[in-house]
Amino acid sequence: MSTKNEVLRIWPEIAWIKDDKLREQVTDAWVYAVDNSVLSAADLETIPFSLLIKDVNVSFMNHKRTCVQLAVDMAERMETNFGREAMPINRDILIAGAILIDVGKLLEYQLDTDGKLTTSDAGKIVRHPFSGVAIADRFDLPAEVQHIIATHSKEGDLGHRTVESIIVHHADFVSFEPFKK
Repeated sequence: MSTKNEVLRIWPEIAWIKDDKLREQVTDAWVYAVDNSVLSAADLETIPFSLLIKDVNVSFMNHKRTCVQLAVDMAERMETNFGREAMPINRDILIAGAILIDVGKLLEYQLDTDGKLTTSDAGKIVRHPFSGVAIADRFDLPAEVQHIIATHSKEGDLGHRTVESIIVHHADFVSFEPFKK
């Protein structure tokens, strides 16, 4: 199976993006990341979602898909309660950003001499928000999507976040923080 088909298999949420060009750009970014990683797309369904939490039993894809789904659920609730005019949310940008926030992690990983997944030396100093933006830029993803990638984690705490970035940031942390012990 081609890398593109594998990416589309593990990321059915990509189909939620209505804009054809944006959907293709998101897919291409993930294909690039997988092709340049020590991991396969299938590995993402089994590796832990974080190397920062010891003995976590939640897979990378389980965490990522939960984050995307939570972001969409939150956006729907906000639009319903506040109205779309009062709370305009670009759903395609939101979904694309949520799908891509951890794409840079694939470039952070390495396998040690025992075959154990670890963070590379480069990954320790150039964290995934930065490598993720570089990947997104490579595929001409809109600045609004790059902003979500850049600001989804602690690196974005000191700057302005768009409404889409605020939603994704909280969806990511809601599906991360409870696992820290």
